[in-house]
Amino acid sequence: MSYQNYTTEQLQALDNAHHLHPFTDHKQLRSDGARMIVRADGPFIYDSDGNEILDGMAGLWCVNIGYGRDELAKAAYEQMKELPYYNSFFRCTTPTPVLLAAKLAELAPKGLNQVFYGSSGSEANDTAVRLVRHYWSLEGKPEKNIIISRNTAYHGSSITGASLGGMAAMHGQLHGAVPNIVHVMPPYSYEFAHAGESDHDFGLRAARAVEDAILEAGADKVAAFIGEPVMGAGGVRIPPASYWPEIQRVCRKYDVLLMIDEVITGYGRTGAWFGCETYGVEADTITTAKALTSGYQPLSALLVGERISSTLVEKGGEFYHGYTYSGHPVCCAVALANLDIIEREGLVERVANDTGPYFSKVLAETIGKHAMVGETRSIGLMGAVELARGNGSRERFDPGQAAGEMVRDHAVANGLMVRSVGDTMILSPPLIWGREHVDMACERLSRALDDVAARLG
Repeated sequence: MSYQNYTTEQLQALDNAHHLHPFTDHKQLRSDGARMIVRADGPFIYDSDGNEILDGMAGLWCVNIGYGRDELAKAAYEQMKELPYYNSFFRCTTPTPVLLAAKLAELAPKGLNQVFYGSSGSEANDTAVRLVRHYWSLEGKPEKNIIISRNTAYHGSSITGASLGGMAAMHGQLHGAVPNIVHVMPPYSYEFAHAGESDHDFGLRAARAVEDAILEAGADKVAAFIGEPVMGAGGVRIPPASYWPEIQRVCRKYDVLLMIDEVITGYGRTGAWFGCETYGVEADTITTAKALTSGYQPLSALLVGERISSTLVEKGGEFYHGYTYSGHPVCCAVALANLDIIEREGLVERVANDTGPYFSKVLAETIGKHAMVGETRSIGLMGAVELARGNGSRERFDPGQAAGEMVRDHAVANGLMVRSVGDTMILSPPLIWGREHVDMACERLSRALDDVAARLG
């Protein structure tokens, strides 16, 4: 039955009665009612009240090619007609995951030429943990199983993903995390840099936290370090240029594998196909999802380097791991069509050479000068705005004031979808944005900041 047979209020009532949302205070939601997004086109989404909203979050970091792409609908339809589903078990496969794996090996950094499929970034990170620990066991070092991550990192919502991540609130609801995961400080200079400390020196200090953790545990016990090239859900925390080269050096020194989580940064977000290329990092595994299909279908792909894959093939026997929907033929068909659009329209190059630099410039020159803004930062088409008590300051608002939530709500009311992480406002728009969309977003966010500044006095 079509949703058009229902009023917004009726849909909200059904939502309240039956639907549990992710990352939601349900008591508050059921008091206010959910916003019903009913259609989308290009860079815009539309709610059931007819409001047009510029999508500054690409759905949830994923709709890189924008909405309403007929090619992806056609790819899904044609694959569903021919073969809607078959599994990759029983020594079987289907053509589209094979072709997609070959395409990903072509696009991926050198040496990452094997692919394991799932349906989400959480599943892909679960697979990465299983695979890395299994690798060391096959190499005769089962005790080398500690994984180092970072505080405020986000690596998914499954038990393993939440354990890998460094979100304290998520850990509080686990009531028993996956063992042998250690967290260290993040490369977040706005919060943790010392007065007068240069970005270069802070980056080295943040990287040394990883080395200290390796030495404390013993290098013979540490399997891998996992990190997002840019910490996305934690608040678009962009590391200093000195950070990742030092991480690479440390991992090589102690023979620690490097797991790169590119669920957010993969497929063009930073102005390169993969964020690790932006920072010159050589990974052993790369976790991808989201923009692999631009969110049109649920699909993840773990890219695996030769060191791990060759051991798995030669020494591993049966790998007791997999999902019903690993290599789903429809999802893989959509991914192939999506990657073709990204290549054909030059979206990665566009972000690197045009819209990314313009976004950085306009964000700094307009939003960065607002009285409520402590800092703006961006890389490619992802950016953050730190709210503060005074331009250029690091003095936070009182938590009870909920400044970030207020700015988010006023931005949506002004026609811009943004996200708040505490008092950090984040933007991660579709890669199809042009300069006019950047201008539109900054103008609408500026109005929202004015509205909230007036309310907070």
